[in-house]
Amino acid sequence: MTETKPSLLWPTLLALTGLNLFNYLDRQVLSAVVPRIQGEFHLTDNRVGSLATAFMLGYFVTSPFFGYLGDRMARKWLIAGGVAVWSLGTIFSGMATGFWSLIAFRVLVGFGEASYATLSPGWIADLYSPARRNNALAIFYIAIPVGAALGQIIGGRVEESWGWRAAFYFAGAPGLLLALGVLLLHEPARGASEPASPAATPKVDAETQGFRAYLRLYQYPTYRLVVAGYVAQTFAMGGFAFWSAKFLYEAHGMQLKAADDFFGVALVLTGLTATLAGGFVATWWRARHPAGYAWVLALSALAAVPTAFAAFLLDDLTLAKAALAATMFFLFLSTGPVNTLILESVPVAMRASAMAASIFLIHAFGDLPSFNIVGLLSDNLGGLKKAMLILPAALAVSAVLWLWLAVRTQREERVNT
Repeated sequence: MTETKPSLLWPTLLALTGLNLFNYLDRQVLSAVVPRIQGEFHLTDNRVGSLATAFMLGYFVTSPFFGYLGDRMARKWLIAGGVAVWSLGTIFSGMATGFWSLIAFRVLVGFGEASYATLSPGWIADLYSPARRNNALAIFYIAIPVGAALGQIIGGRVEESWGWRAAFYFAGAPGLLLALGVLLLHEPARGASEPASPAATPKVDAETQGFRAYLRLYQYPTYRLVVAGYVAQTFAMGGFAFWSAKFLYEAHGMQLKAADDFFGVALVLTGLTATLAGGFVATWWRARHPAGYAWVLALSALAAVPTAFAAFLLDDLTLAKAALAATMFFLFLSTGPVNTLILESVPVAMRASAMAASIFLIHAFGDLPSFNIVGLLSDNLGGLKKAMLILPAALAVSAVLWLWLAVRTQREERVNT
């Protein structure tokens, strides 16, 4: 094992985490200003959902190409280019003159973010040994709730003072400088922190490199079950992230800024605490039981089902907000271990491909249809209150799949011992 020098670990992890924060800030700022865009361009809920769909098309359609490149090229050049592209796409979103131009710019944002999301987790996996990897990834992924919350809060506040276009300018401009900073980072060798054994040595051949790797991924049962449950969870999380502020605005009569502020604060508090707690608890559990990661996934999804139903069925605003915050907490518990399992359930030389395929699947069958399905249901059922009930149903599917994974992993361990 040739783990990276300790002096380089924290600076690199913090830099990649900071970039991930801006990744999600740029992504979430759209949600903060949806009603203003909707009013200016005269859009239905279904068409507004298409704006989020456009981002996802740019994001998940291109991720397999970045996975292909990321298993054979220097990652930092691909990442730096991606940061610059998503930042320009965010800035251009503020210049949109109508629905279709905004669609094009959101596709560009997704294209840039695909590079970063596909390649950076594998970089971190190569920095840290297996015993420390899940904790490092948990820290990296706290940028999801913090960045998304900042996008929601900052987007709402900038829009209130200077209009919705300024929110995109404010979110996108810093990324152009951050892209240059990526080039200063030291990139570890693939598999640098794996135990020194022939099985752990990265092997580059036709089976693990290139587009054939995507077919081979499905030979790994753990990978299949992790990603299948992740697809269902992402369907729910996508709907939560995009529609929750508007749900509070529409169903409970909250002011848009107040709804943005609540959702943003709840997101950062629950996401920060739950991502770290879930990551560290999963590491502790896994050290004592091989199914530790899987049980954290299963129990977190199971706990989120009743609170999610309550969030959309309760008429009392205070109780609905509390249930929504609880649901967010339970969802974020799985962030670290789900990504660690994706990386560790396949050979080292296929990590970028595994992450790329996961990104493709969770968005193609998860939040991509979720945005529009919720919007379409809202248009046809008389509002978001009924439409949002499809989200806890998806969480129930995720819980079943991850329970299957946990039981299967536990049974395999008993057989092996």
